[in-house]
Amino acid sequence: MKVLVVVDMQNDFIDGALGTPEAQRIVPAVVEKIRSWAGEIYATMDTHQADYLTTQEGRRLPVTHCIEGTRGWEIAPAVREALTGATCLTKPTFGSLELAELLVKRNREERIEEIALAGLCTDICVISNALVLKAFLPETPIVVDASCCAGVAPESHRNALAAMKMCQIGVYNE
Repeated sequence: MKVLVVVDMQNDFIDGALGTPEAQRIVPAVVEKIRSWAGEIYATMDTHQADYLTTQEGRRLPVTHCIEGTRGWEIAPAVREALTGATCLTKPTFGSLELAELLVKRNREERIEEIALAGLCTDICVISNALVLKAFLPETPIVVDASCCAGVAPESHRNALAAMKMCQIGVYNE
């Protein structure tokens, strides 16, 4: 069995508070990847509360984003439509321990041959989830489709891809 993890394809990261042209450009590729995926699909959602600016992350990144229940928190419409039937998990920080624990359990039931990641942002949440998954499932190949990811900036996107390669995470479609 193969697993696709779609990371934080939310409005605030695409065309909202932290949106970028690069993020906007990958939406069709992510939608196509989801639609053509033959395996299980999980999606994560960065989820903050109204007190975000008082949190450690909020003090370091003082841009209110992905506040639960707002338009910015929602998964982009085209992606949301493609994700019909996927398991969606909210997470209060960069990497999802809940996702990792769920996939460890799933791997016990049926061996996961590969976990592929796509989404936003390469240099924060994609790399964090890839490394958490690698730590929880060290013998399961973890791969990232670079053409379905975008970082905060092109340079940090490239740096994150290089860092993941060093940690034995496969990167393709650069």
